[in-house]
Amino acid sequence: MIRSAIVAAAAIGAVLAGCATMPTKPLFVDDFTFMEEVEGERAIAWVKAQNERSLGVLTANSRFETMRQEALTILNNKERLPLGAIRNGYLYNFWQDETNVRGLWRRSPLSAYRTGQPVWETLLDIDVLAKSENKNWVWKGANCVPGDGLTCLLSLSDGGKDAVTLREFDITAKSFVADGFVLPEAKQTAAWASKNALLVATDWGDGAMTESGYPFVVKRLERGQPLASAREVLRGNKTDVGVWPFAVETADGEVILGATEADTFFTSKTWRFMDAGQAAQITLPEKASVSAVHKGQLVFTIEQDWSISGTAFKQGSLLSMPLEQATIPNPQVKLIYGPGPRESIEAVSDTKDALLVAGYQNVRGRLLRFTFDGREWLESQISLPPNGAVAIVDADSKSNDALVLFEDFLRPDTLFSVDARAGRASPVRSLPAFFDASRFDSVQYEATSKDGAKIPYFVVRPKGAPVDGSAPTLLYGYGGFQVSMTPNYSGTVGKLWLERGGTYVLANIRGGGEFGPAWHQAGLKTDRQRIYDDFTAVAEDLIARKLTSPRRLGIMGGSNGGLLMGVMLTQRPDLFRAAVVQVPLLDMLSYANANMLAGASWVAEYGDPRLGPDGKPTHPEERAFLERLSPYHQLAKRPDFPTPFIVTSTKDDRVTPAHARKFGARLERLGMPFYYYENIDGGHSAAANLQEAGKRIALEYAYLAERLMD
Repeated sequence: MIRSAIVAAAAIGAVLAGCATMPTKPLFVDDFTFMEEVEGERAIAWVKAQNERSLGVLTANSRFETMRQEALTILNNKERLPLGAIRNGYLYNFWQDETNVRGLWRRSPLSAYRTGQPVWETLLDIDVLAKSENKNWVWKGANCVPGDGLTCLLSLSDGGKDAVTLREFDITAKSFVADGFVLPEAKQTAAWASKNALLVATDWGDGAMTESGYPFVVKRLERGQPLASAREVLRGNKTDVGVWPFAVETADGEVILGATEADTFFTSKTWRFMDAGQAAQITLPEKASVSAVHKGQLVFTIEQDWSISGTAFKQGSLLSMPLEQATIPNPQVKLIYGPGPRESIEAVSDTKDALLVAGYQNVRGRLLRFTFDGREWLESQISLPPNGAVAIVDADSKSNDALVLFEDFLRPDTLFSVDARAGRASPVRSLPAFFDASRFDSVQYEATSKDGAKIPYFVVRPKGAPVDGSAPTLLYGYGGFQVSMTPNYSGTVGKLWLERGGTYVLANIRGGGEFGPAWHQAGLKTDRQRIYDDFTAVAEDLIARKLTSPRRLGIMGGSNGGLLMGVMLTQRPDLFRAAVVQVPLLDMLSYANANMLAGASWVAEYGDPRLGPDGKPTHPEERAFLERLSPYHQLAKRPDFPTPFIVTSTKDDRVTPAHARKFGARLERLGMPFYYYENIDGGHSAAANLQEAGKRIALEYAYLAERLMD
């Protein structure tokens, strides 16, 4: 996410020195607010003009068409891994390629899938559906009835938005259920309470959406009932981020119903719907995440230190308590696993006989296995290749089947079938190699940030490349929301960038989750400058090692990483010659306003810049900090400013395209060069299908090659 604006000439010297001290008040009037009307005629006219101008230049690049074809070959490759969900002996998968542009929802018997030779049965063709209904449908997933799992709610989006329409589908008949459940488009969630009832959180009208644009009222909807007749079972608050119902099926077939009430993005209450229908709050700290119900134990992680029943637990720990005690004040809580200071838990899934935990040691993945003997949790490790990333694709709570993915920068994704009872992982198949990895090395380094923190980063570069600052280098970062950046195999990065002589760098800056909650919390709100100091430190370390130079260094980031790009452009543009700014936040004084979509949900991450009814800041210190930080408000004309490439989507209803538009419009007014591309479809990914994704990727790498290689 990125945001930008204008600072006074007096601030330029401070910015050049890498200092975050800037004027506390913008020296301009924001006259680009018309860009916040997403489909507004004036805004769309500006977008079309910028698209035409920028695409005219970028698609004329001699590399573009070759890169587009290379990207499409990789994205459409029929040998890529078909991942999905395990349910009742089947693997369910959603698949797109050059023929199935919108995609197929399909399944294969798990037994065949495990052999590497799946036998696919198509359940729904989204291309056929969209054509027959004359709709711009984009697949968003399926939520099936616990038990046989043959009746599902399908989520379909208009053009890729987060808002979806929910429709009941019969897998056996391969058709939508006549007179079945249909919930009209909204940012909504539903959970199956039974085969004939749903727990629904949606836009009920009459102000039933939070300031962040999500529902806060959960109702029970019986089959055949109109929405207006649904019975309320839980009500949160308008100031919440949102309330979402859930249904968890245990190994013995019991279904636990509940809801998560997110007070902020990182704090929540978890409710269980008891047999009598009332909601009882589960005893958890504010910062906690429920992972599973396993052998009668409620399994959860905590993102804060917590003392309960006389025992203290450290943040980042994986814990359990008896489900029957979950709603009493002092349950018996047990430690399952407590990560060390350079470790983290990335994912927890349960099978019939064991918990699987994907975790990291110094950003190197491993898969742990925990079994419960009725009194204690016993730990073991499942053998996988070392020094890469481990992700749990899915696990079946009613069997011991699980699928796990391993990858690193130079080894293609390998899918493993896991027998959780035996503690064994067997390779199923791997991605084909999309580039010649034998030509490259992957090395981990550390940079020292401004406050002395050690910041790890990975470098992938050609073997034997000169260490003289001449290497074209792309530095990627994110730095927020406890999202970890881990080693990953990217065919497009390899083919379009590495094989053309480029170097790729991944920074593990604070704000992420690479070392657990503390790594994230170190950069919250008014401490956020640490994140940008970390990224600066990595760039400076690359230059000091002569792995690259400012002339050859480019940066890339999307969403929250787009904000990172915007801050780098306004604080340290002297370090870079290119910046790809994807679906960004940039206007950090307006991001939480009611017309800026989901922005209000992120005040726990960034701080609250909003003004009260009296026109005064509700959180003066946080607003003042964001004013000094906001790229939209700190943008100034300067000779060392690189030419950025800004990418967004009209259909992004999470981070509004207004951020990118306003930043671009101010660049235009200042007479500063930039490229801009706003895809009409695509949602927050800026691409609704593989063809659009291939075009966007080619545009980005053609731009980077022109800026850094030529």
